Formats: sequence, C-alpha cells, structure tokens
Amino acid sequence: MPDRRKRADGEETSATLRTPDATAAPKQQEPAGAPQAPDRPAGPPAPQPPDAQGKSRQRRGLSLAVYLTSATLVRSASGGAPVALVALTLARPGHGGAALGGVLAALLTLPNIAGPWMARWLEEARDPRFRLAAAFTVFGLMLAGTGLALGRLPVVLVALLVIVGGLCDPLMTGGLSSRLALIVGEDTRAQRRAEGWDSATYGSSNILGPAAVAALTALTGALSAVVALGAAGVLAGLLMFALPKEHRTAAARQRSMPVREALKVIVRKGPLRRVMIATMITSVSTGGVMVIAVVLGRNLQGSAGAGAALGAAYGVGNLCGALLTGAFPLTGEPERWVLRLIAANAVAVGLCALAPGYVLALATFALAGATSAVLFTASLAVRSVYSPPNARAQVFVTMAGLKMAAGSAGTALAGTLVGIGPRLALCLNAVVVASAVTIALTDLRLTRRRPSAADPDDATA
Repeated sequence: MPDRRKRADGEETSATLRTPDATAAPKQQEPAGAPQAPDRPAGPPAPQPPDAQGKSRQRRGLSLAVYLTSATLVRSASGGAPVALVALTLARPGHGGAALGGVLAALLTLPNIAGPWMARWLEEARDPRFRLAAAFTVFGLMLAGTGLALGRLPVVLVALLVIVGGLCDPLMTGGLSSRLALIVGEDTRAQRRAEGWDSATYGSSNILGPAAVAALTALTGALSAVVALGAAGVLAGLLMFALPKEHRTAAARQRSMPVREALKVIVRKGPLRRVMIATMITSVSTGGVMVIAVVLGRNLQGSAGAGAALGAAYGVGNLCGALLTGAFPLTGEPERWVLRLIAANAVAVGLCALAPGYVLALATFALAGATSAVLFTASLAVRSVYSPPNARAQVFVTMAGLKMAAGSAGTALAGTLVGIGPRLALCLNAVVVASAVTIALTDLRLTRRRPSAADPDDATA
C-alpha cells in the first residue's frame, strides 16, 4: 500500500507544485514514553541482499502479470455483456427483441449506485482476494445463467439474475484498481507504471469484449458468446487466488470508514474533489464521442462504416495512450497532470471538430482517445495518492461510479445535440471539457483564500 506519510496535497508551494516523493506529510506525534507497537521496528529496516531484492521484484512482476490478466478477462466480460445480451434477445424472436436487450443492459449497469457499499464490504474483509474472487465468479455465473434462463424462466427472474450480476460490477472496476498499489509496493514510479497498464486493461477490454461477442455470435451463436463471457469472469475470479495475500488485522477492518464519511472525504479533500468534478465534466464529452463519430464519419465519407472507423480510431488511440503511460509512467504531482491532460483533451476534441477531411479526422479522433486514456491514468494516480487507507476502495469506486454516470448522461446528450450537426456538437464538447479546467483552478484559488475551511494539507499550500 502506498506510504501515506509521503503523500502531498497537490497544491502549489511558491512557484512549483509539490510531488508525492518530494514532500512528506507531518507525522503524528506520540506521547512521550509511549511504548512502540511490537510489529513496528524501532530503527530503519535492514537492507536486503541483492538476490533477495531481485526475487522480490520478480514476485511483484509475476503478481502484476496475474492482476492484469484477471483484470482484462473480467473487464472484457463486463464490456461485452451489454452487446451480448442485446444480441441474445435479437436471436430469440418472441422474447422481447432489442427492447428487452436494452432493458437488461441497463439493469446490468444500474446497480453501480450501490458501489460505495460494495467497496466497504471489500474493505472489511480479512483477505480482500476472496471477496473479489467471489464477485467475479458471481458475475460470470449470473451472466451465463441469464443466457441459459432467457426464454425458459419468467422475464422477472432473468432480470433479477442480471441485477445480481450488476452488483458485482463496481468491484470489477474501481474495487479491483484499489488493490493495485498493494501488489506493486511503495515505489512511486512502479505504482505510476502499473496504473498505466491498469488503464490499458480498460481500453483493451472495451475492444476485446464486443469483438469476442461479434466473433462468437457469427460462428456459434449469441448464447455461446454470453456463456463464454461468463466463463471469463469465473476464470478471472480464480486468478485472484494467485495474487499475494493481504494481511489485515481485525482492528484495521473495524476502522473501515462508513460510506457517509468516505463521501465527505472526497468532497472535503481538495485534490479528490477537484479531480472528481473535473473528470465528471470531461466524461460528459467522452461519453458522447462515439455517437458523434458515427454521424461525422457518415457526413465526410457517405457511409456508416466510415463513422464506425472514426470510433475505432478513438478506441485505438485510447489503448495506445494507456500503453504509453505503462511504458513511460507519469512523474510528478498527479493532480497537475490531470489538469494539463484535460486541457489537452479539450484541444484534441476541438481539432476533431475542425478536421477538414476524413484522414485528418481519423488522426484527431485517435489523439482525443490517447489524451483521454492518459487522463484516466492520472486520475487513478490521484485516487491512489490521496485516498485514506481505511476508505481506499470506497474512494476508487465512488469516483468511478460518478464518472460512469456522467458518461451515460453525455451519451444521451450527444444523441440530442448531434441533430444540429456533429461539428457543432464537438465544439460544444470542447468548451465543456475546457470549463473543467477553469472550475478546478477556481476551486484551487478559493481553497487558498479560505485555508480554515480546507483540510490541513490545503492550508499549507
């Protein structure tokens, strides 16, 4: 788990911003003569021999590979599930068709509102691996069961299976990401690199999941696609047991922060609040990019396939951006990176609106996808650095859920705005994204002027 004593607040001090590595938070003073905890050494840890350090790095590398495999599997199952459910209902005439498929897909994402409570359930575990494994397995079984039950059981029971599976979704996204720092250790650079690879699992899963559904549906039918996604979820759950065990004492579990207090932390702590608001605003734009891309591509080339290609360019750019941050991790204050990348994303979206031809449109959509991916990686770093140890999963899951909700609203809004023209819709999106930077900077200035209303780290900025 990241060393919380090395966290910085993310505000500027004089001319430069502090970094998590450069500034240490003040340590809590203990009463004179207080006995030391028996499990905390009095002096600095003894240096490990080179061979032990090499073995430790090798174990962490193997654990990270297992984590990324499990994350890709379960997130691919989650990303492909809505497509698979719609394809399954279309393949079974007389059972609701696309309308029922849309309802089931919505019911799969609706339980994300219970994300903070699911996150607290994860934090209260003696060994969170077991609860993550249980969540992934339940999701897989419920998804496969939905495919097998559709047309054989009443629709209400099928919908109930989908809702139960959807309750596990928050743990497959923010809940799983909140455990990443425990795997890679306290080294800041290693954490930033791992967060880049974790971001890549989101991008690749959004491509692999629907692609697997399309391929399996064409080869063997929609039911096999649904069952295959369910099997991927179960396999991801089994891989959780290959990760290192997290030893948590009963006292640590009891200190898990109540949901209401965790929400207050997000609102009161400057970097978390600013990044949450800024990424929610940005998600309104990114949520509608695919809808606008289809219309713009058709206008430029006269075919729906051209619009799909623009959407694919955005997805490829997103994946490449995430892989780039895995290979070259971000350094420095993560909140500052978030604001810079939001500004870069606003420019990229504006360039999409101004692209005079189809080839340049492909390039600008790829650029917009890349900046969005790097922005997501930076936001993961902010969550990792500033989350309290006893509410880590809740912060990750809550911010992820709010971002998803904003993205869904953006998708619906894009469907309305695209009627007035895709270029104008993109221009409006660019303005919305740019406003996120303005709001964050305004919040930062107001926090400095009212240090008494801020948390202690904000007061020293």
